[in-house]
Amino acid sequence: MNPIIHFGIDLAKNSFAICGVDANGKIQLRKTLKRKQLLEFFANRPPALAAMEAGSGAHYWARELINLGHDARIIDPRFVAPYRHQGRTGKNDMNDAVAICEAAGRPQMRFVPVKNEQQQAVLMVHRLRTACVASHTRTINQMRGLLAEFGVVAPRGVKALKDQWHRLRINHADRVPELAWITLDELYTQLKTIHQRVLSFDRQISQFIREDERAQRLMQINGIGPVTASAIVATVGNGHDFKNGRQFAAWLGLTPRQYSTGGVTKLGRISKRGDVYLRTLLVHGARSELIHTARRTDRKSRWVEELRKTKSFNQAAVALANKHARIAWSLLAHGQDYQPA
Repeated sequence: MNPIIHFGIDLAKNSFAICGVDANGKIQLRKTLKRKQLLEFFANRPPALAAMEAGSGAHYWARELINLGHDARIIDPRFVAPYRHQGRTGKNDMNDAVAICEAAGRPQMRFVPVKNEQQQAVLMVHRLRTACVASHTRTINQMRGLLAEFGVVAPRGVKALKDQWHRLRINHADRVPELAWITLDELYTQLKTIHQRVLSFDRQISQFIREDERAQRLMQINGIGPVTASAIVATVGNGHDFKNGRQFAAWLGLTPRQYSTGGVTKLGRISKRGDVYLRTLLVHGARSELIHTARRTDRKSRWVEELRKTKSFNQAAVALANKHARIAWSLLAHGQDYQPA
């Protein structure tokens, strides 16, 4: 049997399908292992490329395989799907493992950066914070809708509603039944609790910023704050998984989608692929930065102001977010401070 050069692993909770191929692309191994057998199996194998789909537990298993000397890679499931049905019928765990093996062997395949425990911990804070912000917005809208059922128009803005809640309750005490006010007071209490949770997560992010030099360098860029800086560092680390800033921006979905043929290049809207959370943070940060660029004289501000003469506000914001992504990659990859001049 020829030596196996890379494996494809279909991850699950307790059962793992494994496929191994040699240098000629011929399948040399098909095996199903239980959870406790996986690391023992790879510990007795010579170093090889071990690929798996991004999903629950993928980063944990990748770290464990790297510790055993293997080259662990994580692939976006969308890149594996085209290989799943080539010459095979049906979908099962072994067919998935074979498809992962084929995808991992492609020279132009792009992989997901493997995150360490600290990165995953920071991203966990971000995920919970995002859920709390969504719940906060949902609760505010629910309160506004319920008050509108009784003809009460709540003041605009979250802060205004919170500050004027007691006055609103007194002014419209006769219009709204007491039972409804009890329910609304419960929602108001819930709103304050959610707000405190968001502040708690913000404090954890600030603590991470104070301890991480890379995130501090990213915050030197106007338009990138603590949330965005910590999310970028926790997601891509030093950015060494990308060749250049453009590749990082393309991975975030901030570059135009191409419709080119016959030597004619046509660029459309941004691809919107990759990490939705990071892309959203960068675009919102760019929008806030556009408010101040007219008063600044640095090179980046002059560039975006020239761009705004021919493009819409949102197009300029996306272009600025693209530039911020490239600058962020450069600061991470080269360990330099931001030089706006």
